[in-house]
Amino acid sequence: MVMYQIRFKKKAQKELLNLPKSIIKTVVTSIDNLSSNPRPKGSKKLRGSKENLWRIRIGNYRVIYLIEDTVKVLVVRKIGHRKDIYKP
Repeated sequence: MVMYQIRFKKKAQKELLNLPKSIIKTVVTSIDNLSSNPRPKGSKKLRGSKENLWRIRIGNYRVIYLIEDTVKVLVVRKIGHRKDIYKP
C-alpha cells in the first residue's frame, strides 16, 4: 500500500493547537490515518473548488485537505468547528 506524506499549512497548524484539548488527540489520529487511506469512508470531496479538496468529519470538527495523487502528498489546509470551517 502506498503511503501519502502529510503536510500542514501554517494556518492549519495554528488551528490544530487552538482546538479544545479533549479533541486534539482524536484529530491528530484521524489525520495520521489519512496517510494510508486519503479517502476514508465518510470523507467528502468539496464541491465548487477547482482543487482536489476533501474533508473528514470528526464530531463537530472538520479537517479540509488537498490530495495530490501524482506525488502522494496530502496537505492539511484548515481545521476547525463545523460552523466556522467553510467561511472564507
